[in-house]
Amino acid sequence: MDDDYEIVMSPLCREVTRDGSTVEILIYRGEHDDEWILEVVDEYGGSTVWDDPFPMEKFALDEAMRVIEEEGITAFMRPPKNKLN
Repeated sequence: MDDDYEIVMSPLCREVTRDGSTVEILIYRGEHDDEWILEVVDEYGGSTVWDDPFPMEKFALDEAMRVIEEEGITAFMRPPKNKLN
C-alpha cells in the first residue's frame, strides 16, 4: 500500500492584493477526492480554511473573492502575536 497522499492544486490558485495587503488563495483536493478545499493564507503566514469543501473549484474561488469584496482583505489578516522574552 502506498502511504503517499498526493495533493492536486487547482489552476485557479492565485495571489490577491487589495489596499496594500496580499493573500494567497489555495484551492486543492486529494488525488482521489471529488471536493475542493479552500484555504487563504495571509502575508504573515496565518491560514483560514473553510470547514466545508466545495463541489467545484470555481465555487471555492468565488467564495474567497466574495469575502474579499464584501468584508475586505483584512478579514483574512492574522498578524503574528508578539512573543515576550
